[in-house]
Amino acid sequence: MRVALTGATGFLGTRLVRELLSRHGAITVLTRAGGADPVDRIARALHAVGTPEPRLAERLRVVEIELSRADLGLSAAAFRELADGLDAVWHCAGDIDLEASLSRVRAVNVEGTRNVLALAAAGRRDPLFCHISTAFVAGGRRTGVVYEDDLDGSWGFENAYEQSKYEAELLVHSWATAHRRPAVVLRPSILVDDRAPRPELPAHPLQAVTRAIEAILKQATPLDKVLLASTKGPIRLPGAPSAHLNLIPVDDAAAAMVELAQARRDRGVDTYHVVHHRDVTVADVQHALRDLSRTRFTLVQEVPVRMTVLEAKLHEHMPSLTSGFLPYLAHRRRYDDTHVRRVLGTSAGTTPIGAGYLLSGLRDSSRLAEITR
Repeated sequence: MRVALTGATGFLGTRLVRELLSRHGAITVLTRAGGADPVDRIARALHAVGTPEPRLAERLRVVEIELSRADLGLSAAAFRELADGLDAVWHCAGDIDLEASLSRVRAVNVEGTRNVLALAAAGRRDPLFCHISTAFVAGGRRTGVVYEDDLDGSWGFENAYEQSKYEAELLVHSWATAHRRPAVVLRPSILVDDRAPRPELPAHPLQAVTRAIEAILKQATPLDKVLLASTKGPIRLPGAPSAHLNLIPVDDAAAAMVELAQARRDRGVDTYHVVHHRDVTVADVQHALRDLSRTRFTLVQEVPVRMTVLEAKLHEHMPSLTSGFLPYLAHRRRYDDTHVRRVLGTSAGTTPIGAGYLLSGLRDSSRLAEITR
């Protein structure tokens, strides 16, 4: 079976490479033109997570593409040759910046998906299309149960990233209907890892949060640090104490995704919530951030009208944190994963996650404790 994968050098993509190579002799990685050597990046990442592949260079075929261009920026002949040699196309590449404008993320997440779908449509072997989406296509719905067959934009979206992924899913459905072809949509929740961050490993989303807080704390004055260390000076964040988040270890997610893609299908779209069977409380996230930064955080219903100096800096200088991530601290919705359980017999994520797990995966990603001393 001949398989192509976009986004192979990312946090999830490197794990998908490992899982796909465990089932196939070789895969084709579609990588951004002009970037660092993808084989070297993948090799270093796999070595860092304890699963080195000594024959990686022999088992990866690299094709440089431009995701947002028609025919992926390839010549007509090269595009046709690539398409005709594929039995499955995995689309994992995307722009995950929660601060980015809608026009920017659409260029990659929507138009990029359109162009990879065109590759799958052009192939004479009718390849299966596997699309990595996100559970957050549920958008602004903060309570209730989200089902795998739900695709409803009427709730609005917390950020442009969510909207772009919703629009990309619509494209996948239209493509499957128009071409009478099968497709798999895989919706992971927040991907995490308990391995200490290393330069050769792509960062996961919560590491971006700690780096944002680190940047703010670097601006703290000695008086700010005294206040932060006192019981009178917590940073107030908008959220709900009863909120919870669904986090899934990236290794669990990648293994489940490849297994789910093996399920037999003829046509239409099968959608799976690749989520953990148990949510993590926002309190656990608070505790991990507190232990990292020696800074107290407290949740309030709304953004404070009168902010402390550090709170003002947080909202002014880190919009990716305040407008991108903080809305999730008010989420109490749950993701149904009946389709996943029907195939796997269990949820995709079963590895226990708590404050200790989160701390292990974040502790070396920043120097928060040193900064607040």
